[in-house]
Amino acid sequence: MKKSSPTLDTILEAQVQRLATTLRPGTVWDYRSCARGFLAYLHANFPHLHHPSQLRRDPHLLGWFRFLCQHQPPLRNVTRQQRLIFMRRLLRDLAESGYPIASDLIRREDFPPHDHYLPRPLPPDQDQHLQQQLRQSDTLEAHALRLIRATGIRIGECLDLPVDCLQPVSEHEAALHVPLGKLHSERWVPVDEETRHVLARLIQLRALAPASCLAKSRTFLLPRQGERGAIYQRLRHVLAETARCAGCTGKVTPHRLRHGFATEMVRLGVSLPVLMQLLGHKDIRMTLRYVEVAQLDIQREFHRARQNTASLYLIPQLPVPTATPQKADLAALRQAVAAARHLFQLFQSQLEDKPRRKLHRLSQRLLKISRELDYFSQK
Repeated sequence: MKKSSPTLDTILEAQVQRLATTLRPGTVWDYRSCARGFLAYLHANFPHLHHPSQLRRDPHLLGWFRFLCQHQPPLRNVTRQQRLIFMRRLLRDLAESGYPIASDLIRREDFPPHDHYLPRPLPPDQDQHLQQQLRQSDTLEAHALRLIRATGIRIGECLDLPVDCLQPVSEHEAALHVPLGKLHSERWVPVDEETRHVLARLIQLRALAPASCLAKSRTFLLPRQGERGAIYQRLRHVLAETARCAGCTGKVTPHRLRHGFATEMVRLGVSLPVLMQLLGHKDIRMTLRYVEVAQLDIQREFHRARQNTASLYLIPQLPVPTATPQKADLAALRQAVAAARHLFQLFQSQLEDKPRRKLHRLSQRLLKISRELDYFSQK
């Protein structure tokens, strides 16, 4: 009896399993979810398609593209991009493995344009009211949200902070050690005195949690009563209620606190490369999505630059005697030599190489005279 060939479902699942040997579990889950969504579309619209050799760009792939565009609720462009990238990788891997799959089923022109991201920090007045409202609440959730706002960490990173996350970096300075996060990297975020108090209070409130809760989260700063998603939803709910009490408009999420931290740091003078490290980004373009530049910031930076223009070319002046001093003493002689050296240095920059070298030698002689006068004055 002839053995039946594997179906497209079995082949794609086997390929996802092979990816699991080199990719992280979360990425493998994304590949599997995308493959299952693609297969569900094919089963619903092309029930007789079972083998990779039957796949065609038109109508199978083009129909799937239209299906993603018509999805309700609408999918973001970046979500559709990711699904096309995942399926293109899977189909190319199958073709390289010897399966009869047509080439160029997914082309470059099939990808939607990039989403235009805008910074989403709260307006300054609402941000201040929200922080004041959080300070009035002495709960574990309120202090955790204050920590997110003060350090710019992601909410997922906050949930995974260890109990000993605050580490000293010098005698009077400390930093928050953020473990492996979204981009699979760790970092150190400096903290001020207020943030240290927030962390100390979190540890105190953590000790008041039930013993069963602490047993499940011995190493975590934020105790977990159940799954990780439970405390995640609790933090979002507390933030939404606090924002409503503070009079904030629009939807306030923990990630907007991160945008507020980034915008505040730039206004305080932190450079973009340093901010990129603080936020844990690997690309400066991602950091720019977090920083809101308002008209007030533009005016402030412009006038600061104009003020710096005058001091940029300012040459320090030494007191040059315009007449013979009334009293000839050692101090007047030293002042005259210093003024002469200063004039030599100013004039030296206006000469060509050879005259400049001669003038430099004369200036060095004056320097020796100045040192001899200093030695003489100490006797």
